Order: sequence, then C-alpha cells, then structure tokens
Amino acid sequence: MCEYTAKDFKKGQPRWCPGCGDHFFLASLHKAMAEIGVPPYKTAVISGIGCSSRLPHYMNTYGMNTIHGRAAAIATGCKVANPELTVWQVSGDGDGLAIGGNHFIHANRRNINLNMILLNNRIYGLTKGQYSPTSPRGFVSKSSPYGTVEDPFHPAELCFGARGHFFARAVATDAAGTVEILKAAYNHKGASVCEILQNCVIFNNGTHDAVAKKEDRAKHAIYLEHGKPMLFGENNEYGLMQEGFGLKVMKLGENGITEKDILIHDAHCEDNTLQLKLALMEGPDFPIALGVIRDVEAPTYDDAVHAQIEEVSAKKKYHNFEELLMTNDTWEVK
Repeated sequence: MCEYTAKDFKKGQPRWCPGCGDHFFLASLHKAMAEIGVPPYKTAVISGIGCSSRLPHYMNTYGMNTIHGRAAAIATGCKVANPELTVWQVSGDGDGLAIGGNHFIHANRRNINLNMILLNNRIYGLTKGQYSPTSPRGFVSKSSPYGTVEDPFHPAELCFGARGHFFARAVATDAAGTVEILKAAYNHKGASVCEILQNCVIFNNGTHDAVAKKEDRAKHAIYLEHGKPMLFGENNEYGLMQEGFGLKVMKLGENGITEKDILIHDAHCEDNTLQLKLALMEGPDFPIALGVIRDVEAPTYDDAVHAQIEEVSAKKKYHNFEELLMTNDTWEVK
C-alpha cells in the first residue's frame, strides 16, 4: 500500500481568521488521513455552510461545499452511490445541529457509514456572531443582546438519543488527541460522530479555555481509553467511581481508594447509560471527557441497501431496461 504524507491531502491557502480553531483541525485531518492511508482519489469531504464548511476547498480529495444544513444528506447519497469511497462530513454546530439537525439525527439512526465531524465553537461565525444551538443559557450575542433564554443541545446527548453507535470528542488544539479519534472514527463501520471543541477568536473567544491548553487539560479533562481505568489529573491522582446511578470523583489514597476501585472504560458496551454520563460531564465538579466515548458495531444502512438490491435483483426476470421491455407483450412492426 502506498504511504502518504499530510502534504498529499493539502490544497490551497486556508482563508480563516488567524488563530481560528479550523486551522488546527485541518492540520490534524491531513495528518490523520495520511496515517489512515486511503488514497485521496478514494476520499470525499462533504460540508454545508459556515466557516468550518470551507474545509473541502483545502482538501486534495473529492469534495463538495453544499447548502446550509444538508451536508449529511449529500454525504449519505455520496456513500450509498459510491460505497468504495471513504466519506467525511464536516459541519459546524449551527450548520449541523440547527438547520441540519434533522439530517444529523437520521444519519445516526440509520447508521450510515460516514465520518461525521462536528466543529463546535458555540457560535455562528460566518454570519457574524449569533448564538447557536450549543450556546449556553444566558449567552450574550448579536441575536441575544440580553442573554439567551434557551438551554443548549449537548451533541453527545443528541447522538445517543438518535441511537448513535460512535461518539468521540477532542480539542482542536490537541493535535495528537484529534488525530487519534479521527482514526478511530474511520475504523468504526457505521456513523461516527467526532465533536471537536474549537475556538472562535472573533465572536466567542475563550469558549473552551478550560481545556484549550495542555496544562489545563491535565486538570480539567479525562482521556478515556477502552479497557483502562478512568484516571485523570496532573499525576493521575483522581479517578471516577460509581455512586448510585451517577458518578463521583475520588482522589487515590484517600479513604483507602486505590486504582482497583476506579471504573474501567468500556466503549464497546451496548448499554450506553454510563457512556452518556461520561459524555455529559462538565466542570467544576467533573472533568470533560475526551477520546472515544462510545464505539459499538451494528449493521449499516449502506450495506443493507446494497444487500437488498442484490437480493431483489436475483429474483427478477429482468436486469436491465431492455429485458424489462421484453417482459410485456411485444409487437414487431415491419
């Protein structure tokens, strides 16, 4: 198999604001694709509308910058019609969860073999600073000058509620963590959702400051790995334990707590109860969960469609238009 470098997937000069999280993510996507090893000509990147949706312009692959909120619909058609293509769908929190929310939940429900990237900066950037479906209650923006009176979507909760089988999260400034979840998303057969926490330096600067820097992630985030204890902290001095139907943070060494008492992460568990609790954790009492939170295999929509076509075709007396015409009464005119 041919070896690729990130340069093989690069194209053009990105036109985003200096310091925008899109720059960080684009570099990680190029690197992840090179490590995955699928050729550019067997890869398609589909996006909607928004700052993040300019991304296909900077990919040396097949790509399409579609209409607002319809990236998942176009990506679905692309994958079903071209099953050999690896399809990446890129949307922002506005494009993907507002006008595109319907397509988002159904792509997950159907379990279409797409790699769905949700770049979440909790703001509409391209249209100049309106609040988005992930903006927190009370958020002041151009479209909510006195603060929003709505509760936000949690992308994980929406994915899990739609019976999603893969959910992962990374911080755009964490290249290694982003590359790892992108590779895991590719290796998952079915709809995979990767939420990328990124910054908008112009309209929502600092929205993910708690985990933007490496030293802060050590304090405020937990990297989940399947089969490993859920430890976090600058020296892995804290861990997660179960308390009733919920979770609690405990410090190792206190009250006789050892690593053996800490919960083991099971990303492959069919029951998503604990995985959802992990995905919804947030400060100040809990760390933000990063890494692959859920990864469960299930039948995919695209495979089922093609299997059905083959099954039905095998039972038909005709296999093309000419044979179809010959199944009815025919006359020869001389």
